[in-house]
Amino acid sequence: MKFQRGVSLNGLLIGGVIFGLVALLAMKVLPEWMEYGKIVKVVKATANDGNLKEASIADVRAAYDKRADIDLIKSVTGQDLDITKENGDFSIAFAYTKKVPLFYNVSLVFDFEGNSAAK
Repeated sequence: MKFQRGVSLNGLLIGGVIFGLVALLAMKVLPEWMEYGKIVKVVKATANDGNLKEASIADVRAAYDKRADIDLIKSVTGQDLDITKENGDFSIAFAYTKKVPLFYNVSLVFDFEGNSAAK
């Protein structure tokens, strides 16, 4: 007796719908996570910049804004940063919320936060 093997039409359609939803989710969410990674990189680079050791907080904000312009960061500006000076070194922290619309009335909300000391 021979048995047929393979995927039925129903299985193919269900698999296609699941694959489509996962692809939609990835296309909407991945850019936000990539921007968060860029923000963390720029914040750390700004905090560790040797030219800013004796700078004012306004100078640090301006330095961050210049780096953010290069990386096309729009979610966090220099005014959104919480900057403190500890033992001659700057500590920079940030937090922001990002709402990502998926479809119709369904959205994802992300609360991003980070600082220059995080590894």
